[in-house]
Amino acid sequence: MRKKKVVTHIDILGDLSIFNAGEQRSRLLDALEAYSEVEVDLSGVSEIDSAGIQLMVAAKREAVNRNKSLRFTNHSPAVFDILELCDLAGHLGDPLLIHAPT
Repeated sequence: MRKKKVVTHIDILGDLSIFNAGEQRSRLLDALEAYSEVEVDLSGVSEIDSAGIQLMVAAKREAVNRNKSLRFTNHSPAVFDILELCDLAGHLGDPLLIHAPT
């Protein structure tokens, strides 16, 4: 019998910054503890700073260490811009839509 994989979804709304990185870290680690696959929807992120980026990188590393799957999806324009600026899209390994210049 195969164990069914359960994917849990987390929505991050508002800022992903130093002011709430600890709270978001706890949410991500709890999800990685409980589930084999975690999908984080970033469409509601209005602002992100270096603490938010560090959290994303650390969460990815933790997922790998635990042999779990963690995906960041639906990147908001704020997230997309900072990932592009820092050249981190490839490191995080999640599909990004290429935004056309406006």
